[in-house]
Amino acid sequence: MREVFVEHPTSRERVVETGETGEGGDQTLVIDQQAEDAVFAQLDALHEGGARFTAVSEERGVVGYGDDELLVVIDPLDGSLNAKRGIRSHSLSLAVADGPTMADVCFGYVYDFGTCEEWVARRGEGAWLDDERIDAPPQERLLPDGRLEMITIESADPRWIAPKVQALGDTVYRLRAIGSIAISLCQLAPTRVDGMLTLWRTRAVDVAAAQLIVREAGALVAFPAFEDPLGAPLDIEPHSPVVAARTPQSLARLIAVVWPSDATPEG
Repeated sequence: MREVFVEHPTSRERVVETGETGEGGDQTLVIDQQAEDAVFAQLDALHEGGARFTAVSEERGVVGYGDDELLVVIDPLDGSLNAKRGIRSHSLSLAVADGPTMADVCFGYVYDFGTCEEWVARRGEGAWLDDERIDAPPQERLLPDGRLEMITIESADPRWIAPKVQALGDTVYRLRAIGSIAISLCQLAPTRVDGMLTLWRTRAVDVAAAQLIVREAGALVAFPAFEDPLGAPLDIEPHSPVVAARTPQSLARLIAVVWPSDATPEG
């Protein structure tokens, strides 16, 4: 995938579209297509070697490789808007799951092409950053007035931000919008930030890997559109915002920002 970016070094080259729409609903860029081709070349090789699974991917959608129960959930280029404009914060996100929901993810991998950081988690075994286990991360930081010091925020469309400004201001001191859901969520694992939320429904391909990394680092994640906080399905549709924090109290406060208390949960 690094070769794709070397071959398309400028924003003029990276904004070129293929003329097709991916299964996720976005216009497919040439760099999106080539990044996905690189990932699927590896999946094809694994399948030829005897591996059986089903791939769920940003551009191709659901692709069967002989096993409907083992899922490989991939976003080859999370933060493609950043990538096409030459902003370095974009990532590869890959998760493996032995069931249909976020709770079933057993392996998560996120590679940040901007910082060259590699985030990995295995269910029940912990999380790692560049081969260093994330042990005993710092606690969240609160201001004297009780607000979280800093969180990351995604789906930062001004039309979605505007109705939430007052609630955000009452809950958080500073916001950071990185432009990649996977990277933004991973920042909570070592408590670089005190929480993370999206202002719109997310797709599993963007968040499946990072949510396991964060949970294995001791933080909490919820998909508030579902009665089960980790009940969001591993498919291609956007179902729910994602919210994460280090404590149940802060998680509840951030959920209140993005999800009305009278909304009916799914599942």
